[in-house]
Parts: sequence; C-alpha cells; structure tokens
Amino acid sequence: MTAAIRRVEAEGSATSPRAPLQPFDIGHATHVAVVEPDTAFWGLVRKERLADTLAGGELLDAFRAKAAAFAREMEMLRFRLKPSAVYFNPTARCNLNCSYCYIPEDMRRSGAQMDTAAVLAALDRLDAYFRGHMPPERLPQVIFHGAEPLLARKAIFAAIAAYGDRFRFGVQTNATLLDDAAVSFLTARGVGIGLSLDGPIAAVADRTRRRWSGRGVFDRVVRAIDRLDGYPGFNVICTMTAQNLPHLVAMVEFLHRHRVPACMLNVTRCTLPAARSQRGDDDSVWRAYLAALERTHALYRVSGRKLVVANFANILIAILAPTARRLMCDISPCGGGRSFFALAPNGDLFPCSEFIGLPAFAGGNLFRQPVEEILDSPPFRLVTGRTVEDVAGCRTCPVRHFCGSPCPAEAHEMNGGMTQKGAFCRFYEEQARYALRVIADGRHEDFLWDGWDAGTEATCTIGST
Repeated sequence: MTAAIRRVEAEGSATSPRAPLQPFDIGHATHVAVVEPDTAFWGLVRKERLADTLAGGELLDAFRAKAAAFAREMEMLRFRLKPSAVYFNPTARCNLNCSYCYIPEDMRRSGAQMDTAAVLAALDRLDAYFRGHMPPERLPQVIFHGAEPLLARKAIFAAIAAYGDRFRFGVQTNATLLDDAAVSFLTARGVGIGLSLDGPIAAVADRTRRRWSGRGVFDRVVRAIDRLDGYPGFNVICTMTAQNLPHLVAMVEFLHRHRVPACMLNVTRCTLPAARSQRGDDDSVWRAYLAALERTHALYRVSGRKLVVANFANILIAILAPTARRLMCDISPCGGGRSFFALAPNGDLFPCSEFIGLPAFAGGNLFRQPVEEILDSPPFRLVTGRTVEDVAGCRTCPVRHFCGSPCPAEAHEMNGGMTQKGAFCRFYEEQARYALRVIADGRHEDFLWDGWDAGTEATCTIGST
C-alpha cells in the first residue's frame, strides 16, 4: 500500500495570496489548526502567527503545490473504491440478548442459519467476485460476524480450512463459545479474533451483555481473553453506553493488565430504539473517551506496552495519511457498499451489517444475482450516495473528512433520512480536536500501531518546531 503522509506545521509570513484555510481551535495551549476542508489538508500553527499564516507563506504555498493531488486522493478515497471485504453473517441467531444489539430480537431468537454447504457456496461466489478486480497478491477479507457466528462453528471452520489461501479471515464473537479447541484452530491459521466486553468487572459488563435468561457472561469472556494472551491478532470491542462510561478508564486498565494488544471504544449505534435507550449523552461520552485515551498513554509510558485504541488510531491516520486508514466509518460516503458489504444468512447483501435488521436495504441475493448488480441497486446507491456535503450542519464543518458524519443507518432510522446527522456529533468533533492536540504535542506515535506507516511515502512535510 502506498499512502500519502501529510505532516504540516508552519510559521506564517505575509508573502502569498489567500487560500481557503479555516482556523479550527483544538484546545491547545500554543497551537491552532488550519484546515482546507475539501481536501482534508491541514496545518498546525502557533496562535500568535495565525493571521500571518492565513495571509500567506510556506503553508499556503505547500497547499497550492499539492492541492490538485490532494483533491484527486480524496476523490479516489471517497468515490473510486471497490469492495475488498465482506462481513459474513452465517447466522442471525445469538445466545445472548445484549441490550443495544442492532439485529432485531426475533431474528436473534430464531433467525436463519447457514449450513456448511451454503457457507462454502457463498465463499465460492465471493471469491469469483473479488478476483474480478483485486490483484492476485492481495487477499480479500472475510469477517464472520453476527449475531454470534460461532453458533455456526462447524460451517465456518470448514470454510476457513477450505479457503485459507483465498481470503484473510476474521471472527467477531461474544467469546462464550470460544473454547480451547476453537482458539487452537483459529490461532493456528492466523485468523483475526475480535471479542466483546463492556466493563472491567461483572457488575458493569453484565448490565448490557447477558444471556436470554438474564445471566451475565463476564467470566467466560475473561477466560477467552486469557486464552489468547500472546496472540497478536486479537482485540476487544467495548461499546460505550450510559452503563459503563464512569468505568471507561478502569476498562482500559483492565485490558492493558490482561495484555490485550488492541481494543475499540465504540459509541452506541442508535439504529434501533433499544440501542438509543442505552446511549450516553454526547458530552459524557467524549469526556469519558478522552480520559480513557489519556490513560492508555500513561500506561504505555510506564510499561512500554501499547494498548492501541483502534478507532482513535484510525482518526490519527486519517489526518496524517488519509489513504492509509484501516476503518471506513469516518469517511463520507462511509465504507458500506464501497469498501465492504454484509452478507445475511439467507444470502441477501446489505451495504453494512448495521442494515441487516432493515429489509428495505437488501440490495439483492448473492445466490441469485451478480454482486456487481447488487452493488448498483437502489438501496446500495442510497447509502453510497450519502455525503457530508448533503448533511445540514456538516457541509461547512472544517473537520468533516475526519468524521464523515456517521452512521447512515443511524441517521436514517433515528433522525429520518440520509441527509440528517446521526448521533454523537460533538463526540466526533472533540475526537478530531484531541487527535490534532496529540499531533501538536508529538505524541501521536504512542497511540498508533508500530510500523503503521510501512509502505507509505511523505508527500507534504513542512518543517515543524
């Protein structure tokens, strides 16, 4: 992968005509950001030199020299991608009844489930699609997702064994079925493993993640985490809700103590009403989130061992090197239907797993139609056509391409349409501010995966002080 790294910090001098840079206060003691929103070009300048910088100088000269290239880069990232991944839901069923799940309860109780033959047939069709546009040396990614994919364990393990040389596999699981045999099978094949846990103690975690009987599963998840100790290819997702926000710092301490290499601290996706009832208020969410990020940094400084918060790391990379980002929820249009899509157990394709509980967003069926035809269907085009330029309150935001106004499913269901905002606008804005502060302080590498910039090249680097 080649990506453009943009590192810009400049002094100002009134020598050049104006350029469309917008000041963006990042809450830093000495520096302020300036952003050209359309291309996501940015710089950090000392506050006392802001007026001079906006009038002209090295930063504006650099922007002019690279503006066309940056515009092409953003256009490619936003509108020219083809899918290279699929969230493969082999079952709609789940053995848990988590309070914020985006899959409707009736589906999780008794929904469809693929057998081995269906999973293999689906992978055969997906392989043919991906090989139509991906280079042979690049493997498409299949993430077995859910509901709970390990309810279809026999089928997905057979698929991983049969197609291990055609796909990169991952499994996102609630961990209750992740026994020693499953761990051995998955780790021996280098499968990515994502677990879910919402608190550092049972009394917190079990409030939102529990069985249909009401019993919690904290102890089982912790045992699975400990089974994976030393395996670099696993992570833990923590969904931030009103129930666990006061415990978020303790949560990252817990994950670090258990040697988890990476986690995600995700906002509650408010697509369904049940999830909306669990969300924390915007201010409480961003304050708890930033406190947790600061704690991960302190832990790294003491121990020398990182707990990478992947969703925040992705925002940093989106600023530093836009085309190197790993997640596609924070770009507009989002990655749904563009860089990935979701497969339901009955063969229907959706732009993203978040839409699986919304039948109107099924674009077609993998077993009956070509993938290319489904990607061009009206439900997919409704999602892939949603841009921040069409969302009131986003079209003029200087950090609109460090956020992307997520999530289209949430905006459509919660607020009435694709041109509406989703939830947590202030959260995304404060996350961008914090990321730029971290960069201004020279701490950004401490929050990123080691070697994150391998294969990248610097296309705009201006001397910093």
